[in-house]
Amino acid sequence: MRPCCGFFCLAPVIRFLPLPSTPLGRRPGLLACALLLAGCARLPEAMPGLERNLQFTPNDFDSTSMHTRHVLASQARTCEAARRALLSQGYLVNTASAEMVAGRKYYQPQADVHYEVEMRVVCAPEGQGDVRTSAFASALQDRYVIKKVNNSASLGVGGIGSVSLPVSATDDTLVKVGSETITDVQFYERFFQLFERYVPMAPAGTASVQLPVPVATAPAPAPAPAPATTAAVPEPAASASQLPQQERAAAADAPAEQPAPQSIEQLMAQ
Repeated sequence: MRPCCGFFCLAPVIRFLPLPSTPLGRRPGLLACALLLAGCARLPEAMPGLERNLQFTPNDFDSTSMHTRHVLASQARTCEAARRALLSQGYLVNTASAEMVAGRKYYQPQADVHYEVEMRVVCAPEGQGDVRTSAFASALQDRYVIKKVNNSASLGVGGIGSVSLPVSATDDTLVKVGSETITDVQFYERFFQLFERYVPMAPAGTASVQLPVPVATAPAPAPAPAPATTAAVPEPAASASQLPQQERAAAADAPAEQPAPQSIEQLMAQ
């Protein structure tokens, strides 16, 4: 049997069913086939995702003003303004810094349907001096539904095993069924209108300040090395071994000493 809209097609089975030959007998079978085909035609509406010819094309990069605003304030002041705007609308701010602010808010439009919206604002400085900032806002929407879960009680007895008792309970559980970025222009327009109460906005139509491009500078030439200076080499001193030779030479050049004259007594004694 071939599949038909998620079910097995019953046309081959109905063909072999014994039907009366009278026209009145064929009417119930034809009516059953008509009801079956009508149910298959409405099945994709009840179960999204069964249709195979679904085409989705995101409309990204077609607008630069829906998520962006230019602010005449510093980066820290811009994020502080975003934090105050979210707090004024009941958002639970879980991240707040000089660069980003994020908060969550919960909705319950129906008893079994819940929505969770997460708003995030990123603050990026423009140019130098920290006097102008770009604020980028985006919101994510998560959808939850309540599902009932049946729980049965079981009792383990030693030597016998596990015994299931006919006691059951039903618990309600939130199940996430969808997540999507909010693309409603009015949603962001209302946020930025509230955002303007806390920080001055740049005039409409002004272009964002381009970030300065760092210019590569040539490295400074290395200083020339200083000329090497040679230390004066001291002359070797005369060694002690040369002193006796000089003394002997001086003694040789000196005149011989004359003997002292003798007295008359010494001469008579000789």
